[in-house]
Amino acid sequence: MHIRFTKMQGAGNDFVVLDETRGPLGLTPAQYRWLGDRHFGIGADQILTVRPAPTPDVDFEYVIHNGADGGEVQHCGNGARCFVRYVRQHGLTYKSTVRVKVKNGILALTEGADGRVTVDMGAPVFDLARVPFNTDGLSPLPEGTWQVWPLPLEENQALAQVNTAQAAMVNVAVLSMGNPHAVQIVDDAESAPVAQQGPLIESHPAFPERVNAGFMQIVNRGQIRLRVYERAAGETLACGTGACAAVVAGIRLGLLDARVDVHTHGGVLTIEWAGGDADPVRMTGPAVTVFEGETEVPDLK
Repeated sequence: MHIRFTKMQGAGNDFVVLDETRGPLGLTPAQYRWLGDRHFGIGADQILTVRPAPTPDVDFEYVIHNGADGGEVQHCGNGARCFVRYVRQHGLTYKSTVRVKVKNGILALTEGADGRVTVDMGAPVFDLARVPFNTDGLSPLPEGTWQVWPLPLEENQALAQVNTAQAAMVNVAVLSMGNPHAVQIVDDAESAPVAQQGPLIESHPAFPERVNAGFMQIVNRGQIRLRVYERAAGETLACGTGACAAVVAGIRLGLLDARVDVHTHGGVLTIEWAGGDADPVRMTGPAVTVFEGETEVPDLK
């Protein structure tokens, strides 16, 4: 199959963007994996697809597949910024603000005069059943106006659930930003054990749909450093929903102000949240086109 694509990046989180507004490509999970493969395909953290509006109240449908496993995911903030830049650059719309349907709702995306893009990420989800997060055998610790959850970690996760005395413990704040996040506070993001703890948190039995593991260093009330181990992807240069989740957690724990600059390996994202359960989280950051291209996608099932 011969297809056209655009390679984009937002804060180092990179994407292959596909236009399906004139008809579906019908790609399989294996073909999405091939597009994301950095050795045999194009290379991307995720593949973003632009589809026609399914209902009159939105401008487009926005579909996201992981480059690592080809599976569809709910949300990607860095990808959302690239999405609005793409549809404007390719003449699919001339609106500066577009509304798009994603798997778990509707997003409003705005491109500013400075080229940075602001995404209304919607309100955070604190209902643990909706995250989802299974609290069986776990007890929260009050902190600020909220709580953290001590989580036992061990190579044998089932054993850790039974024998917490021998398991390493990390305290995580749990919420969803359209996908699940577990955020812990660390003294130094650069030396944090992301590679060791990230996979254990991601696959912990308490998270039936797995989870994105965030490692947040508080610099001051308006700045943090952040690394995120993303489910099915590993550590990426930046994670938009992870930045939102970290700031929301920091605000609820009483550690951060309502506007925070998040320093990631890929760049700086600005996150704003007024603090109410129904208040939307707003994320502003870069979105850049890297190159345009064409490729033959192999017939993979």
